[in-house]
Amino acid sequence: MNFLSFQEIITATLTLFAMIDILGAIPIILSIRKKVKHVESEKATIAAGFLMLVFLFVGENLLHLFGIDISSFAVAGSIVIFIIAIEMILGIDLFRNDPDEKSGSIIPIAFPIIAGSGTLTTIISLKAVYQMQNIVAAIVLNLIIVYAVLKSTKHIERILGKSGLILVRKFFGIVLLAIAVKLFKTNI
Repeated sequence: MNFLSFQEIITATLTLFAMIDILGAIPIILSIRKKVKHVESEKATIAAGFLMLVFLFVGENLLHLFGIDISSFAVAGSIVIFIIAIEMILGIDLFRNDPDEKSGSIIPIAFPIIAGSGTLTTIISLKAVYQMQNIVAAIVLNLIIVYAVLKSTKHIERILGKSGLILVRKFFGIVLLAIAVKLFKTNI
């Protein structure tokens, strides 16, 4: 048996990429950056990667230790996603930063946007099908993509302009709302 299977890596990478949906999260990231003035791409990527790797190795056991099943974890994550979507659609602020915190890098970007309940649940599911080292490779590849997108949000903002950003934010807010409802409905 090969140590690394490129087929497994590609499949796991694409599965995680679809779940993380970093391209769809651009309007959320831009909204957060507008509120907190600075998003530390490196810090968010490292924190998200740490969460994903911890969850890969001990996530299911950790949840069981607290008496939480995967469905309950997914429902909780769907509620957070729902609140973020409502903010985007209605243009209101429900998420409040600690006044001393000048960066929105870890919360809510690393968790729950990048390494949210859907992503973490997907990682646990991948363990049933793929070898651990191939999942780790898939996580690393996704983190490279996430970092590149986080670093280029200012450029994307310049390209879209103010009206374009509002349109994209509202559209993806509705998409995010639908994802939250689906995640909630599937796991309730």
